[in-house]
Amino acid sequence: MTDVVLLSNTVAMVTRKSTALLLLLFFFSGSAALMYQVLWVRRLGLLFGSTAQAAALTVAIFFAGLALGGRIWGGLTPRLRPPLRVFGLLELGVALTALGHFFLLDAYHTVYPLLYAVVGHIPALDMLIKAAIATIVLLPPAFLMGGTLPFMTAHMVPVVRRLGGGGGLLYAINTAGSAAGVVAAGFILPLRIGFHGTYLLAVGIDAVVGLSCVALSLHHRSAADTGNAVDTAGTLVGAPQIEPPPQIDAPPAGTPQTDLPMGGASRADGSARFSERFILSLAFLSGFATLGIEVVWTRLFAQVLQNSVYTYAVVLCCFLIALAFGSLISQLLSRLRFLKPEAVLLGILVLATLSAASSPGLFYRLTGGLGYLGGDTDWAGYIAEVARAAALAMFLPAVCLGMVLPYLLRLSEKSYRAPGEVIGRLVAADTLGAILGSLGAGFVLLPLLGSWRTLNLLALVYCVALAVTARQVVPKQFGRIPRVAAGLTATAAIVLVLTFTPHPRQLGRGLGGSVIEHREGPAASSAVIALAGGNRAIRVNSYYTLGSSSALESERNQTVIPMLLHPNPDSVFFLGMGTGITAGAALSFPVEELVVCEIIDDVIKLANAHFRPYVNGLFDDPRVRIYADDGRTCLSRSAARYDLIISDLFTPWKAGTGNLYTVETYRIGAERLRPGGLYVQWIPLYQVSEREFAIIARTMGEVFPHLTLWRGDLFPSRSIVALVGSLDRPHLDPQVIAQAAARAGASGEADGERDAEFFEALLLRFYAGNLQGSALFADAPVNSDSFPYVEYLAPQTHRQVRAGTGRFLTGSARQELYRRLAEALPPEDDPYLALLDERQRGYVHAGHAYMWYNQLRSLHRDEAARPYLSRYLSFMPPAVSREFSPTRHIIRD
Repeated sequence: MTDVVLLSNTVAMVTRKSTALLLLLFFFSGSAALMYQVLWVRRLGLLFGSTAQAAALTVAIFFAGLALGGRIWGGLTPRLRPPLRVFGLLELGVALTALGHFFLLDAYHTVYPLLYAVVGHIPALDMLIKAAIATIVLLPPAFLMGGTLPFMTAHMVPVVRRLGGGGGLLYAINTAGSAAGVVAAGFILPLRIGFHGTYLLAVGIDAVVGLSCVALSLHHRSAADTGNAVDTAGTLVGAPQIEPPPQIDAPPAGTPQTDLPMGGASRADGSARFSERFILSLAFLSGFATLGIEVVWTRLFAQVLQNSVYTYAVVLCCFLIALAFGSLISQLLSRLRFLKPEAVLLGILVLATLSAASSPGLFYRLTGGLGYLGGDTDWAGYIAEVARAAALAMFLPAVCLGMVLPYLLRLSEKSYRAPGEVIGRLVAADTLGAILGSLGAGFVLLPLLGSWRTLNLLALVYCVALAVTARQVVPKQFGRIPRVAAGLTATAAIVLVLTFTPHPRQLGRGLGGSVIEHREGPAASSAVIALAGGNRAIRVNSYYTLGSSSALESERNQTVIPMLLHPNPDSVFFLGMGTGITAGAALSFPVEELVVCEIIDDVIKLANAHFRPYVNGLFDDPRVRIYADDGRTCLSRSAARYDLIISDLFTPWKAGTGNLYTVETYRIGAERLRPGGLYVQWIPLYQVSEREFAIIARTMGEVFPHLTLWRGDLFPSRSIVALVGSLDRPHLDPQVIAQAAARAGASGEADGERDAEFFEALLLRFYAGNLQGSALFADAPVNSDSFPYVEYLAPQTHRQVRAGTGRFLTGSARQELYRRLAEALPPEDDPYLALLDERQRGYVHAGHAYMWYNQLRSLHRDEAARPYLSRYLSFMPPAVSREFSPTRHIIRD
């Protein structure tokens, strides 16, 4: 007898260890799935463009694959045995099909430009081609992923009456694994092993999980095959025989499966009967509302956060953890068999409705009326603050939302179907709702209603679900309580919605202005801000200013300076538009073609409506073509070539903008240059440290053998610079400068004739040095799509500067850079300046001297500044010494 007991205990212990191992493997399966999703969105964004439409297309196809896989594979769980082996084979299939990503997307680079030349003028066909490519890449692995939960459920939960506990636990563990995958792919791995390495790691994880489960299946048959049962926590126990299902009346002949009551035609306890169609409808509504709310929360957080890859990862991770926690609570509630499942479902829907309805006001109060979060905290403190804000603003509501779907498994425990099939159908319905919810919220509701009203509308979706559910509950069991509770909850939700009245958006905060026009689109929230003196600016997501009319000359200089460096710039491409002031400046020159790509469509509309007086006819000139698309995609998809490609100023820590500083982007640009063409990369020195600047310079120098640095202004602070790259223009021809000015009609002015010397002196002061010739940053790493150093380091620099522990490349740091450049390769030895005479090189020295003068003067060190002023005046012609903007003499409004 003792031996039997010991044997029984040993078997139970081995079984528990086996179950724990399977749960761990399923956790890693969820991690790999989210790593794939993060990387697919990024990779396809690089191909299709980092637009809201491209991201939505990627996510929609991925989710569609999951839904289709859950629906089809779930239906196969009763026939494909043993389920653990099938699960392992599915994981191996995911790993294998995911590898096709590399081959297919490389082929896309070659094929798509050819296809675009044929159908690019028809947007619908262009989108259809992108959808076809994304489907070929994403659908096979996503379809196989969709079958993993049904087959793991079939193995771990052999009887459907245990589905609420076991299935809920599996769902929670897989979702928690997804949160871990977001942290891995968003925080830890990109700078260590790169995105390619991270992708291969996800493939490896799936392969290990698959092989492990296939191996385990050879020695461990499922509980359904052995007669073992699973308790409501999903843990294998003893070996009691499976109890027969309760006797129920057969449904009438011809009754559709979806109309069958989940509890049979009658229930002995008189409680409610929910048809499969009703439960699937609830799952669909839950997915629709939950993902729709998540989209709106992401938009709201974009108004108050840094919007780097890190902050997006933190918000998504908090959301997934909350969903996993909600699943665990549902699983625990499913174990309490004395509770009426109908009553529990009503309670969950009450909580979901109230939490969704209260979330706008909660978010508004926690952020101080959409105030920027983080203050002057350092990097670690800022990430902690973002996590705290995300947890306080959405954790509790997301927990309530996350309880709905898992608890529907409890209501499905009287289903006629196998456990794997039930969970497959439920998850498919939920995922289909998630697809429509995310697309509907992002592309329809946000533009029509705005963030707050969209949240309110989605909260009312839960009101509807609650009301319909209350009607399904049999009055004999609960009397009027369900309907009264539903009515009170709906009333409270409506009150919360109606009484929340946020103050007008403070998009002009920090600029001292008010909102003229505000738009919410799929990509961002954009607005035109009225400034002092009748000026105006465009802002995106509350805190990012794209440009303003108050900086008219500076923004025009971003075009005029490069245009004066090229002998005949007939065709010009602008990567980014903003207000349109910079691009419009090119129309003062006799260009034949001007192409502008701006990623946010609403920015184009706002600039057209409010900046016409400043853009030099940009929106009316027949030479101009403006595209609402990603600039990198605009370059790569067309075979057109340009004399000048001008890449605008971008906030380097914003997610997605780091792609514009990669070696792949510069290679695309180099391929699109005509002989003698120039690629111009503007950089805001007040938003990068020397570390990021060095990486960008080193990366651009990897592509362009001739790389020089030009100032965009002579300001003492908030300076911008241009990295000017060329494949075949090793020397600056001084004659080009005057010729370019003459082509713009600037050879004569009202106060007298301007000769070549005037424009040479005017422009050469802006020359800062030869980056390639000096080899100053030869040891910096190369920024690439796989190792996006700028995108991951710039956010850290931003917070270090805010905390006072780091500094941007401004003031003394900027001057030190200029000094080192001049010492490494003085103007007299600079091969780029080989065609200049001594007088013309003096203008370069004058620019260096004036920058030191201006810097010291801004620090109130006037005595130290005077020698630099004297040196500056000694080099400059008197007629030019007080002229500081080439634009003023090129463009006359």
